[in-house]
Amino acid sequence: MKLDIYAASIEKMDLYKRYGKIQRVVGLMIESKGPAVGIGNVCYIHTTSKAKIYAEVVGFHDENVLLMPYAPINEISPGSLVEATDKPLTIKVGRGLIGKVIDSMGHPLDGSILPKGLMSYLTERTPPNPLSRPRILEPIQLGVKAIDSLLTVGKGQRVGIFAGSGVGKSTLLGMIARNSDADINVIAMIGERGREVREFIEKDLGEEGLKKSIVVVATSDQPALMRIKGAYTATAISEYFRDQGLNVNLMMDSVTRVAMAQREVGLAIGEPPTTKGYPPSVFATLPKLLERTGTSDKGTITAFYTVLVDGDDLNDPIADTTRGILDGHFVLDRKLAEKGQFPAVNVLKSISRVMPQITSARDQQIAQHARSILSTYEENYELIQIGAYKRGTSREVDQAIQLHPKIISFLKQGMEEMCSRDEAMNILETSLYGGNK
Repeated sequence: MKLDIYAASIEKMDLYKRYGKIQRVVGLMIESKGPAVGIGNVCYIHTTSKAKIYAEVVGFHDENVLLMPYAPINEISPGSLVEATDKPLTIKVGRGLIGKVIDSMGHPLDGSILPKGLMSYLTERTPPNPLSRPRILEPIQLGVKAIDSLLTVGKGQRVGIFAGSGVGKSTLLGMIARNSDADINVIAMIGERGREVREFIEKDLGEEGLKKSIVVVATSDQPALMRIKGAYTATAISEYFRDQGLNVNLMMDSVTRVAMAQREVGLAIGEPPTTKGYPPSVFATLPKLLERTGTSDKGTITAFYTVLVDGDDLNDPIADTTRGILDGHFVLDRKLAEKGQFPAVNVLKSISRVMPQITSARDQQIAQHARSILSTYEENYELIQIGAYKRGTSREVDQAIQLHPKIISFLKQGMEEMCSRDEAMNILETSLYGGNK
């Protein structure tokens, strides 16, 4: 019986190697005559130094194959051979990756050898069937007071962290990675400066955080396709552990740089630029990537995507698109950061769409009361500052003036400080009601 299976497998095998030849290279794009391949397949380009460069098929033009490289193409010359593999990109995944820092191809950045026992896994996969996704009904503890109390996140929720540069996105992700009660963290650093990688791992993530994390790195100097694949690789690793029944935290910094890399690829293959120079493929790629995370019938992926907003403009095309896809957004406010409030989460501009489903009526009442006080104080801020408001004019404003400092003090949290969700709710309730409720 087994012999029949082996015989059938041998009959299906393609024993031929297919080759093509490079015709021209224009910017990021490599054009070759042949081989016979499909979109998404990986090819090897044989260089003058006998090395092989990975490249992916991204399109066709006048019967020629359009390829994008995974590495610099300094050693490619006219007539270089292009070898087809008839396979998309796969990586090695397994528990042996935990604690490692890898590149977009799944290779350890420290030059070590991958441990044994890993299995091959496709990086590009389809999102789960919508009807196979359980509802989000259980909160996840992140260890950040402002989020756990006023913007409670559920297991399997996808959240965008919107901020300009230098407002504390990476530090907040490091806090979540260290303090969260998820089983494993998968952290994707896409388009980051090379200097920031080690700084994040040693300073923000720390030794304890790295012990239950896998870090995928694609720095800004790498080709556009490597930056895109970094996002797909991190998502695929998260999916693997979700299929093992684990609760996974996926943190991607940043989805904006994935979109920029896709813009480079799209413009290079001749797509027309549309909104702010982004080609249509960017807005087709984002939902496919972001919808892969979330709940499944086996486990959950709670995803945090940072979104860079130019000049703190939340109506940027990428910010607008991701906000429409995700299940909530946290806005990091530069004004709050300048005042020394960290994490600089603007509670009034942020929302967790699943919070009403996963929290008790008591918790929602406390959170709504805190929001109401912050909103009242914000509306009357100028009057209060210039001394134009007279105490006793409005009971709500009087209460806001009294309680606002306590709420701001509650929202502040040191980078090394850990606070459980129950503790956070009790502290906030005491700050608001003085234990008299």
